[in-house]
Amino acid sequence: MTQQLSTDEALDQVVPDIAARAAEVDAAGTFPRQSVRALGEAGVLGLVSATGVGGGGAGMRAAAGVIERLAGACASTAMVTVMHYSATAVLEAHGPEAVRRDVAAGRHLTTLAFSEVGSRSQFWAPLSTATVGGGEVVLDARKSWATSAGEADSYVWSSRPAAADGASTLWLVPVGAAGLEVAGAFDGLGLRGNASAPITAAGVRVPLDARLGPDGGGFDIMMGVVLPWFQVLSAAFSVGIAEAAIQRTARHATATRFEHLDQSLADQPVNRHHIARMRLQADQARGLLLDTLAAIEAGRPDAMLRVLEVKAAASEAAVAVTDLAMRVCGGAAFRREVGVERNFRDARAATVMAPTTDALYDFIGKAVCGLPLF
Repeated sequence: MTQQLSTDEALDQVVPDIAARAAEVDAAGTFPRQSVRALGEAGVLGLVSATGVGGGGAGMRAAAGVIERLAGACASTAMVTVMHYSATAVLEAHGPEAVRRDVAAGRHLTTLAFSEVGSRSQFWAPLSTATVGGGEVVLDARKSWATSAGEADSYVWSSRPAAADGASTLWLVPVGAAGLEVAGAFDGLGLRGNASAPITAAGVRVPLDARLGPDGGGFDIMMGVVLPWFQVLSAAFSVGIAEAAIQRTARHATATRFEHLDQSLADQPVNRHHIARMRLQADQARGLLLDTLAAIEAGRPDAMLRVLEVKAAASEAAVAVTDLAMRVCGGAAFRREVGVERNFRDARAATVMAPTTDALYDFIGKAVCGLPLF
């Protein structure tokens, strides 16, 4: 019998190839299909699926470790996996067993389809509709962005409730459903391979049992399940990018020399000062990430505050670290082969992904002042 590899061993096998493909994924803006396929075959996509359906049965802490490593190798692959794990958490709580087994086996990639044209980054307030008729539900929507659009096998989809009170209802929508249209390829500053694109639903029909959780209960699932997973994994994504930038910067600073002074860049105090700041900022972000995980696992009273804080803090840290990486590496940083310019671009995505950093600051302020978040 072949012994099953641990997650770390599986990542040791697939991450080098994922990293080797990252520059091509970024330059061409192509979805990292080969990398995602490798993650599925290695059991990484099924990491957080329950053991009862053949998954790894791992929790948020293990998933965060995976995302940090992937982000350092290929940020696009990491973000695809962030969305997959966040959607999988919903499927584990409310999805059909057949789909859960396919996810656990690594042959089904899923993602979130929440943000909409009318409500933008306020993803908790969908304007799309769900109309019941003839034993089916008809979905109409204009989703502003969905990662892995047209590439995943399914969307965890939000709409207004079909009949009940409440802000939203969630559905499991197959990517090939008639009436779904992905509006073009993604051509962005960073995360160029994450296939993030608008999706239009025009009379998309799904069975009644495609509903995930109760009608009108989508908001509670978003806040109680999706938000903690997405916030923590997004923070791990930012920490992974920051760590990659530090390692690349340190290598460049120690290898690049001022020949006339017989000194390396690292021999210059100002560069060491910048590198020290990078190290401190990344370590502070990782410290908050670890404390957030501890707060969630222990059910601490400050767990939700930590959840609100962690993505904002880590994304700001990654932006600051990659800014300094560009300064230390100087003109060479603008060359793709050094690698820090890709970290610089990719790091900026987390600040504008919903909930945006500015929205999180507002939520944190409300929480500190004892005000309701919504």
